[in-house]
Amino acid sequence: MLVTSTEYTPRRPRSSDQALRGDFFRKPRPVRTETPRNPSLISPPLTGGNESSYFEDTLLYMRHPRTGQRLEWQRVVDYFHAAQRIWQMADVLFSTDDPRNRAWARRMLKALKRKRRGIKCVLHSAAALVRRRTLSEERCKDFWKSYNYLRKRTKWLRYSAYQARHIPIGSGITEAACKTIFTQRLKLSGMRWKRAGAQQILDLRTLLQSHTWQAAYTLSLKSRETAIPVPYARQNRKTATCAA
Repeated sequence: MLVTSTEYTPRRPRSSDQALRGDFFRKPRPVRTETPRNPSLISPPLTGGNESSYFEDTLLYMRHPRTGQRLEWQRVVDYFHAAQRIWQMADVLFSTDDPRNRAWARRMLKALKRKRRGIKCVLHSAAALVRRRTLSEERCKDFWKSYNYLRKRTKWLRYSAYQARHIPIGSGITEAACKTIFTQRLKLSGMRWKRAGAQQILDLRTLLQSHTWQAAYTLSLKSRETAIPVPYARQNRKTATCAA
């Protein structure tokens, strides 16, 4: 049985992900006491320059908070990024007004998403077609740029297997978190926030959205039990006189 859940990490938006990396290394806190010894973790599709750097610099070196073992991640390339490269290759192989352009691209997208080795079919078909074409240097460069993008990420483009395991194949889950965690709470009408206040609210909201509120609340109470001051011993007349 596959059990999936999403854990959110609260960090105010910044121009870089250094703060987010630091937050990951300081956590996870022992909120989920039922975390399995060898969890199956998914690296969600990222965009821009963070597509590879965040995984290679941060996630790859994370360890289990209890066992200390290196975590095993399933990396996924955003399906829509891969689809964009297929459309770019189609525009090079066929003119935009050629009906074969859309027909080939749609056939490749269907194979990529549904077939067990769909990426192999895409790469084989594209390579066979480009050999039959006489392309300019610029168009040839555009083709191989898209082709090599897919070829270098073949092991992370197994979308048929991902869907069978209910693994998200797009960046929608990441983008949705920006809305549910930040926008819906911090950007209501008339709201203004300072850094400290916004971070405190985000800390609480991520506990709620990650379904760890009760566990975190219980741990918080336990941690405060040791901080409760011990009452003074019963005073007798002698100690009371000395105190006076």
